[in-house]
Amino acid sequence: MKKYIIVWEPDSQKGSPVNNALLKILNEKQLAEKMEIIRSPFIGFTSSGAILRVMPDNLIYTGFRVEDLEGIVNATLAGDRVDKFISSYDNKFLPVEEKDPLSRQFKIVLRNVGYLDPESIEEYISRGGYKALEKALFELGRDGVIAEMKASGLRGRGGAGFPTGLKWELTKKEAGEIKYAICNADEGDPGAYMDRAVLEGDPHSVVEGMIIGGFAVGCTQGFVYIRAEYPLAIERLEKALKDAREMGLLGKDILGSGFDFDIELRWGAGAFVCGEETALIASIEGKRGNPRPRPPFPSVSGLWEKPTFINNVETWANVPVIIEKGGKWMGSIGTEKSKGTKVFAVTGKVKNPGLVEVPMGTTIREIVYDICGGIKDNKNFKAVQTGGPSGGVIAEKYLDMPVDYESLQSIGSIMGSGGLIVMDEDDCMVDVNKFYLQFSVDESCGKCMPCRIGGKQILEILEKISKGNGEMTDIDKIYSISNAMQKASLCALGQTTPNPVLSSLRYFEDEYLAHIKDKKCYTGKCKDLVQYTVIPEKCIGCGLCATRCPVKCITGEKRKPYLIDTKACIKCGECYNVCKFDAVKRG
Repeated sequence: MKKYIIVWEPDSQKGSPVNNALLKILNEKQLAEKMEIIRSPFIGFTSSGAILRVMPDNLIYTGFRVEDLEGIVNATLAGDRVDKFISSYDNKFLPVEEKDPLSRQFKIVLRNVGYLDPESIEEYISRGGYKALEKALFELGRDGVIAEMKASGLRGRGGAGFPTGLKWELTKKEAGEIKYAICNADEGDPGAYMDRAVLEGDPHSVVEGMIIGGFAVGCTQGFVYIRAEYPLAIERLEKALKDAREMGLLGKDILGSGFDFDIELRWGAGAFVCGEETALIASIEGKRGNPRPRPPFPSVSGLWEKPTFINNVETWANVPVIIEKGGKWMGSIGTEKSKGTKVFAVTGKVKNPGLVEVPMGTTIREIVYDICGGIKDNKNFKAVQTGGPSGGVIAEKYLDMPVDYESLQSIGSIMGSGGLIVMDEDDCMVDVNKFYLQFSVDESCGKCMPCRIGGKQILEILEKISKGNGEMTDIDKIYSISNAMQKASLCALGQTTPNPVLSSLRYFEDEYLAHIKDKKCYTGKCKDLVQYTVIPEKCIGCGLCATRCPVKCITGEKRKPYLIDTKACIKCGECYNVCKFDAVKRG
């Protein structure tokens, strides 16, 4: 049997060192007929460095050097393994209905990512691909498919959480022969890459899901709206569509059923606002990506004023599993109102960042500590940000709260598309929210004044506070502007822009007050509020701080306390970072 080595590397691109080295070994040994190298968007946690998965043996190697690769190749050909590089966290593939006791993950959306060649439709079919389509066409029928989707309780994974089956049913009931299905692959949240991983690692799951959705609703044309910054995803989607057409799974008379359905790609230019469904529709139509008021909703009047239903990549990837295993099976996973699993891109101050897929209702503590290994450098947990620039922070007291749509909303956050950014004791909430406000201000389409002006005003207030010029009235101004934005903005971008700052004020108001009243940023992130001084009693006069100072504002004699010229100091923090005796005070 032919062996596959699936390769993941940080910032993996063609020409990456591990990929190059493996290709060279295979060429020198003339092993192309016995072994193939496949690039993957995701295999495991990214802190592990480069990762190899050997298939069909399903062995995962981490912690190796480039010079170790020849030994791994030789062992693979001999049916052996190199034990010292075997990963301990995920070395066996589990069927989709089983929960992995090692990682506490439950892979439905990521069921194939990292386990197959994403450019091979044959491999997808060998793992049960397109069986759900066959079942939908020849067993369930249109009404049966929608019944299963409603029974599953699946809610849209793009952030809003609208029931998927209900959306399909509403679109199906609309009059007219022309209807459209759209996949929203315009993933734009900072730190989020869930959809990209699925499109690069398992494109056929999305294609199959869209065909099933098109059949259920009664439309013959689908579109994938994908940002142009995802070239590998585009390349693999195009191949998946081509192969599906050649095998009679896409296009005219699919599988001899008489059902016609095809899919086209539309590239987005990276505008965050085009993740909003009406702006996305305008962009597909060739117009500027601006949102429009609703109603009418897209299910009534969407693309080219025809009934249209839109789901994101993760939602579509769930569909084949639901149809194959039944809506009742999916409904047994998760919580009472939030069914199934959720994929999170966990980033920030965590030991093992990466993609995780867990049942709805899993706690933040389980995700951060049990799955991702806890806080980097064993520092104190401060908060996690969910929902990206539209979401909010979750404070430490909510670590054991189950993650589902209702629970997150009750504490001022949202599920969003699945970005989860972990913060530690060194993060400043004022500084963090300046970043999110700047992002939202830059990405506003400018069509409505509450968003265009309000976001900029809140950002200016945060900048004022971070420079030590804040006043107590600024807090009231933030609440007032936020209230106006939430009520009067045209679309969800403006309505949710204040969420991060409002949630941080809710749980970390003392941090804002320290900036305003005490003119202090105790994390050192707001440089205008930081001053570095030497504690004479602790300084042994080693001179390391003076050596590392880029502006030479630290002076002194060996074995005597040094002195920092605070007027010349640029507040880079190098002295604080290098001192081994805690003799430099930051305050």
